[in-house]
Parts: sequence; structure tokens; C-alpha cells
Amino acid sequence: MRSRLMRQSGLVPEERLIDSPVTVIGVGAIGRQVALQAASLGVPTLQLIDFDTVDETNVSTQGYRQQDVGRLKVDAVQDAIREIDPSIEVQRIADRFRSRQEVHRAVFCCVDSISARSAIWKAIKDRCRFWCDGRMLAEVIRVLAVSSHDDHPRYEATLFTQDEAQAGSCTSRGVIYTAHIAAGLMLHQYVRWLRGIPTEPEQTLNLTAAELSIGCPIKC
Repeated sequence: MRSRLMRQSGLVPEERLIDSPVTVIGVGAIGRQVALQAASLGVPTLQLIDFDTVDETNVSTQGYRQQDVGRLKVDAVQDAIREIDPSIEVQRIADRFRSRQEVHRAVFCCVDSISARSAIWKAIKDRCRFWCDGRMLAEVIRVLAVSSHDDHPRYEATLFTQDEAQAGSCTSRGVIYTAHIAAGLMLHQYVRWLRGIPTEPEQTLNLTAAELSIGCPIKC
């Protein structure tokens, strides 16, 4: 076992971790935190897909550094991952997700529109073994996990039309701590899958109301 991972021994099976590379689609508020937490967890291969560059507002809401402003997000996240562990293989794709794109067996969907989620899910639902979708609006987090074909119908029921969504993207309002918590909940589902424990199909955490529940009153 790599020495830096010793304290998570018994919680995260290293053999499964090594065999389960991760794709993160969208490295904005939630996706950047997912990538960094996955790197700290010991994921040996991370694929990052995002076309966007870092804006100044991303420093406060997404955790990017001032020196990252203007850079491609995938480049900035790659540098941050290398500071955690330079041995991690980072595969950068500075583009929108394309249906022909190869992905790893574990996929974290961290895009900010329901139409994008729907298109990505349709393209890869039969090619990944674990899927986790993180949604955030202000202080409300919704995490949906799919780890078997039995989970498909329930997840697909959450893919309402864009017309039904609240105005603005899911991450149009947010704070850095919400993104960190959302990423933590998502990585927890990934580790449950690695351990062979059933994942939770849906979790909603409303920080304002201090409520953790199943289901989400906000369509995001």
C-alpha cells in the first residue's frame, strides 16, 4: 500500500481503486472538488473533460486560484492534482463532451444543465459501471448515483426537460463550501461502490434547512 493511503486502509479497497479509473465531466464548482478529492483518495488515473476557462468569479465559488484566471480549467486542475500526487495520470480533454468520447468505468457528471446531463447519460449509460451526478443550487445539493441497470429507470426519471428547470444553470448561485460537501457525498458513493455496498440512488442535502433527505423539491 502506498504510504500516504495508510490511514484509509479498511475504508477504501486499494485493489478496486487501482482498477477503477475515473472520468470527471465538467470541472467547475463540483467537478474540480471531485477531481481533487479523487486524487487525494488515490485514484491512479483521472480523465478531465471541460472546454471552459477560469473566470475571476470561479476563484470564490469554485476554488480556483487567482493565478488560474484565463487558463483552461482542465490545465489548472491538472496542476493541482500534480501537487497532490505527481504519479497520477491525468488525461485532459479541453472540449465539450462528445458522444464518441471514450470514458472510464466510473463517471462523475458535474455539468450545469439538465440537457447536457441527458445527452451525456444517453451516450454512455451502457459503457460505465458507476455514474454519479452532482447538482447544486445555492445551498441545496442533489446527488444521484447509478451502479446497476436496476437504477437506470429511477435516474432517468430525474432528467426532466430544460423548460422545467429553474432559471439559470444549477451552479449560477453557490458558495465554495456547498461544492466541497457535494463532492464529498459523491466520492462517498464511489467508495461504497468500490466496497460492493449498495449506493444511494438519490440524496438531497438542504444546508439552509439543515435537512438530509431523499428527493429534491428544486428541479436542478
